Amino acid sequence: MKYQPNIGLEIHSELKTESKMFCDCFNDPEEEKPNVNICPICMGHPGSLPVINQKAVELVIKTALALNCQIPNSAKFDRKNYFYPDLPKGYQISQYDLPLSEKGFLNIGNKKIKITRIHLEEDTGRLVHPKSTNYSLVDFNRAGRPLMELVTEPEIDSGQEARQFSEELQLILRYLNVSEANMEKGQMRCEVNVSLKPIKGELGTKVEIKNLNSFRSVERSINYEIKRQADLLESGEKIIQETRGWDENKQRTFSQRIKEEAQDYRYFPEPDLPPLNQLSDISFKLSTEIPELPQAKRIRFENEYQISNTDINTLVSNKGLSDYFEQVVSELKTWLKIKSIDDHQSLIKLTSNYLLTELQKLLLASKSKIEDCKVSPENFAEFITLIEQKEISSSAAQSVLKEMFDTGSDPSHIIEEKSLKQVSDEDVLIKIVNQVIKENPKSIQDYRSGKDNALQFLIGQVMAASRGQANPQVVGEILKKKLNK
Repeated sequence: MKYQPNIGLEIHSELKTESKMFCDCFNDPEEEKPNVNICPICMGHPGSLPVINQKAVELVIKTALALNCQIPNSAKFDRKNYFYPDLPKGYQISQYDLPLSEKGFLNIGNKKIKITRIHLEEDTGRLVHPKSTNYSLVDFNRAGRPLMELVTEPEIDSGQEARQFSEELQLILRYLNVSEANMEKGQMRCEVNVSLKPIKGELGTKVEIKNLNSFRSVERSINYEIKRQADLLESGEKIIQETRGWDENKQRTFSQRIKEEAQDYRYFPEPDLPPLNQLSDISFKLSTEIPELPQAKRIRFENEYQISNTDINTLVSNKGLSDYFEQVVSELKTWLKIKSIDDHQSLIKLTSNYLLTELQKLLLASKSKIEDCKVSPENFAEFITLIEQKEISSSAAQSVLKEMFDTGSDPSHIIEEKSLKQVSDEDVLIKIVNQVIKENPKSIQDYRSGKDNALQFLIGQVMAASRGQANPQVVGEILKKKLNK
């Protein structure tokens, strides 16, 4: 390319607090009825006074610490003046020159992407535009919710890298338990700034793309905008500094308005709120509450458990799932002693496989989370050892796990109750094999003439005759001995 993309992100995340940012209205992102969680303060009525939500301040500082930011000893709130129909006060309480944090970074792959600042503000309301009407509706439930904004330096190179940064940030927010960061529900919203710099030239004109509500939209809108700007520059036209939207259906950006500068917002210190002091003391306390974060967990899993990178990434991408996995592994150590099993690694791989396939299928089908699963880590560990010891077949294992998922029962009880224990006794299996050989002379002839699939057919017949309880490996060995005579 003749041009170097320079991409910066502005990511807003709604914080998990019980009340809103400056009042005691319930902070409920799940509320479906409009204009229920509102009061004179978040509606901006004359004479109402805001009060700072301490929990929100702490959640921002905790996030900033996790992202290697510097925490000043003091910060303040400012008024950002502009009019939107869903901003009842006509201004937004935000932070300008003295934010809660600045100068951090997040590693994406081998690249360190710098974070300019992370600050705290209040959210706006929500506009609803009914189809085939000439009016809009406004819901103020969201107005005044605590909103954290993270701003990066313009050093992201591509749509893919911007997507990776956003996905990793979402994961960190969930690990910290500061935000659900669900983009479909508007709890995390991305805006991107895109400019093109000639390889031997100065930084280009910035264009902002607003309100992107999926990681796919982040990546695709950037890719589109890079091409659009490059085409304009190639044709000799100038890039206009503006705000653009993203049309998901047409997969293109479109102009919304000329971009405002900082002076257009007429920032000034919020007169109704005191400065925030002694933040260094608060940050020291919060630093002890930061858990193991995704990047550190990936490295530890790679060193500690010999499972594939795909499995590691899937586990780490869901904190509840990775916690459950480690609880199962811990329980396995107990079962290893009870059952005298030496191959610890095979059990871990088996755990990963069944957890990420069979148990995940059940969770998805029931639309439930691992935290609500009736299968205890102890029972899942027992279930894995029974499979490893060939106490049950793979088909029976699926039935056992489904019953465990539905009832919470332990696997041994289910196997005994439903007579699902796998039969490996040769004396028992030889009788069934002899009967199958007697009833299938053509398959015997096919096998002896070199048709290998005939053996699989015969094994299937034995499995059917034993109602799925026969050990297929033992059956195969018996059949080969008999048919190769």
